[in-house]
Amino acid sequence: EGQIEELEAPNNMENETLGTRKVPFGKELYIEREDFMVEPPKKYKRLYPGNEVRLMNAYFVTCVGYDTDEDGNVTAVHCTYDPASKGGNSPDGRKVKGTIHWVSAQDNVQAEVRLYENIIDEEKGVYNEDGSLNLNSLTVLKNCYVEKSLKDAKAYDSFQFVRNGFFCVDAKDSKEGALVFNRIVSLKSSFKLPNK
Repeated sequence: EGQIEELEAPNNMENETLGTRKVPFGKELYIEREDFMVEPPKKYKRLYPGNEVRLMNAYFVTCVGYDTDEDGNVTAVHCTYDPASKGGNSPDGRKVKGTIHWVSAQDNVQAEVRLYENIIDEEKGVYNEDGSLNLNSLTVLKNCYVEKSLKDAKAYDSFQFVRNGFFCVDAKDSKEGALVFNRIVSLKSSFKLPNK
């Protein structure tokens, strides 16, 4: 309660020469909504009740409960963490199948994130008279939270947002205290939800 631990995280896991950054770890964290399911399908390697996963560059955590609103939407996930697993490995040798990313709920930066997709609908093929424009070629996400280390990012600086893609700071709309990140290359997740 009330403690923040500064963890060391590599800026690029494939290139150590790019250095490290400090990431604050505390009692309350944000994870992506898609990284938790109450009733997951088979082969889901993220967080669900009773499952243990690795928080990237941090600790192993186990889901011990969750809260929902009156509509059944998950509003909080409760976990315990294993302090012996600092850095993402357990001294007793146990393995976890999933690694999820996270950001401190107390010490972060709010940003707008723009997800660009192909303007032509790939399922319909090339553009023709009957129209095959992708009406979802741009999704704007407001009130996103990113690591505090991005606070001073400047126009055209680029970053990888784990499992989501590569992003560039928008040169026109991004301002100090109001960052805007544009996805320039998407990454495809190996996990796909089964068809219902």
